[in-house]
Amino acid sequence: MTEFLLAAAAFVLGTVALGVLRILRGPADADRLLAAQLLGTGGVASLLLLGVATNAAGVTDLALLLVLLAAFASVAFVTGAAVRATKAAGPTRPSAPNPQRGGEA
Repeated sequence: MTEFLLAAAAFVLGTVALGVLRILRGPADADRLLAAQLLGTGGVASLLLLGVATNAAGVTDLALLLVLLAAFASVAFVTGAAVRATKAAGPTRPSAPNPQRGGEA
């Protein structure tokens, strides 16, 4: 059973390595975000598989820490993308007065 768990962990790490390539070459920000989520999920899965295979107690705590970091990384990425989109749109102009509302904008 240990050999199967270690092989599964190696397979998951292989998919994570492909995710790193997608982060480096991703044509769009969404591709990079999903690949970063794959890194977090795959890292947690491989850590949990290794922890069960080797009966290491601290590996589960490390996996939980990685889950937290992946969640915060996603929030930071989305926040940064929103700020970039706002800056790219330029300053907003006030809207024209609305004659139906008595000249209020």
